Amino acid sequence: MRKLFAPLALLFASLPAHAHAQPALPVEGDAILKDFAFTTGEKLPELKIHYTTLGTPQRDKKGEITNAVMILHGTGGTGKQFFQPQFANELFGPGQPLDTAKYYIILPDNIGHGGSSKPSDGLRMKFPKYDYDDMVTAQHRTLTEKLGVKKLKLILGTSMGCMHAFIWGTKRPGFAEKLAPFACLPVEIAGQNRMWRTLTIDAIKADPLWQDGNYTAPPAAGLRTAASLSMIAGANPYALQAQYPTREAAEKYKDEAFARMFGRNDANDTIYQLDSSRTYNPWSLLEKIDVPTLWINSADDFINPPAYGITEKAATRMKTTKFILIPASPETKGHSTHTWAKFWKDDLARLLAE
Repeated sequence: MRKLFAPLALLFASLPAHAHAQPALPVEGDAILKDFAFTTGEKLPELKIHYTTLGTPQRDKKGEITNAVMILHGTGGTGKQFFQPQFANELFGPGQPLDTAKYYIILPDNIGHGGSSKPSDGLRMKFPKYDYDDMVTAQHRTLTEKLGVKKLKLILGTSMGCMHAFIWGTKRPGFAEKLAPFACLPVEIAGQNRMWRTLTIDAIKADPLWQDGNYTAPPAAGLRTAASLSMIAGANPYALQAQYPTREAAEKYKDEAFARMFGRNDANDTIYQLDSSRTYNPWSLLEKIDVPTLWINSADDFINPPAYGITEKAATRMKTTKFILIPASPETKGHSTHTWAKFWKDDLARLLAE
């Protein structure tokens, strides 16, 4: 049964008249993964992975799906974030790189996010301590057990999804014919990146209202720090200076942006989301990536700054990978440049055409 939810309804209303005939209405569903074993040894009798799909599966003579694309969201996001106009209006329409009349697009909510199983469902801090490998395992089981997909044309991942794409490429090579990891590095989460994550976790846990995760009211002080750090980590300083060049303008924007972000996520869910990156480190396996790969970062990314020299070292080991660094400008979006398709959709189209 097809359900058209509000963000996509607005998207369809904004498309040109000829686009309305495209069979791209979203379908939502749940994969119930039985006896799910986590890398920690913990288990759940059932793990739910919620997903949304666009388009229609095409099959070969053997009945295998041949046009599946999976798009993976970042930390704290959901699959539905890709219905934002800056992404969907650039990619999903007729003749666009991920035309939903051509591709079967799969948008999962990862473990701990959106409509999928997460601590706030009831287990709170007793929820299994999942990591990125668990998330990729859940994606794989959802594809193969629920959706019948044995091969993907493309995995496109943003931020955390970018790191998941590197895990797919190194630990499940060949399942996806092409990879498009945007806004991450293929190294252990350390340095400043690990620090801002753990500062957020520490702030939530230090809030007296948190009560070891058994709060009756949200730990507001901890969540204020979480929202503040997230705002800084995702910002483009060049754009902020250009758009808010006075103290008054900057503080007005800060207050508005903070109001949109504060309290958006559950405290325990936030802890798990940020800590799930703790075991990520594909660095020693990069040579296993042997499919065409488009890796894009942006120069204004606070979380993955370009001056580390990591991308240069990695690129020499990834023979089928093209790396692009989008220059910083007042128009780029900091870490969130990954979701503004106008900056990279032509490069994606070239990858798909290879």
